[in-house]
Amino acid sequence: MSGICDGRVVAVTGAGRGLGRAHALAFAAEGARVVVNDLGVGLDGAPGAESPAEAVVAEIRAAGGEAVVHDGDIATTDGAACLVHTALEAYGRFDTLVSNAGFLRDRMLVNLDEDDWDAVIRVHLKGHFLPLRHAAAHWRAEAKAGRLPQARIVHTSSGAGLLGSVGQGNYSAAKAGIVGLTLVAAAELARYGVQVNAVAPAARTRMTERAFAQAMAAPATGFDAMAPENVSPLVVWLGSAASAGVTGRVFEAEGGRITVMEGWRPGPTADKGTRWTPAEAGERARELLAAAEGPGAVYGAS
Repeated sequence: MSGICDGRVVAVTGAGRGLGRAHALAFAAEGARVVVNDLGVGLDGAPGAESPAEAVVAEIRAAGGEAVVHDGDIATTDGAACLVHTALEAYGRFDTLVSNAGFLRDRMLVNLDEDDWDAVIRVHLKGHFLPLRHAAAHWRAEAKAGRLPQARIVHTSSGAGLLGSVGQGNYSAAKAGIVGLTLVAAAELARYGVQVNAVAPAARTRMTERAFAQAMAAPATGFDAMAPENVSPLVVWLGSAASAGVTGRVFEAEGGRITVMEGWRPGPTADKGTRWTPAEAGERARELLAAAEGPGAVYGAS
């Protein structure tokens, strides 16, 4: 196999199914050696009986590629450190981290209990931070040793994190946090040769079956716009050396569409030069809102 990732070593978390599986296969098809991480848990994070990561590794090897399994919990320090160690032990280098692992525990806010909040924040947000932390430590050491890497990190956010999603307060908060983490990491790690970007994908996976029930079925003929494989080309490019100079950006990807997302920027503003009274502040706020672009609709809002 050869392609834009020839010689690179890539770790993909949550790569046993859905988007992660599609990413792992696409990286391998472009010449990368892949560390396939997956715990094999259910949609809600409960332990599963199978190891889908092994099946993905077998699929990559059958196609002539190279891959190894990592079944550690990347939302723990030991599991995240082991992910980096596995790449280095198997292939002697580590170039790209794609963080994708996650699950859902959807509830309306008044029914959302603390355990469901903590579990979703843990797998998505902590599960992005810890692999980033350990990968960055490795790349910083490489840079300080005079071996500046062409390292890449691709995070997985969501439209729920950018706009909100009814019934997914925990998931939306986690995915919004991933965007903030991406921006900080891009700024802090640039000096070590590391680029950090995020994608907000829309595709047919276990996690989106209920949210996109009307659009899930693959068409009998023609282009399947909801196939997870549609998202992977952008992820592979962001994870390759070919994406040099692109960092701190968020992209939406769905079907054949790629969108550069433009986040919070200053809009209409007013400065009195001294303190407002509450009535003045309210009056001016309404004037500014009238001149501002309205927010996007929250997913699921009536």
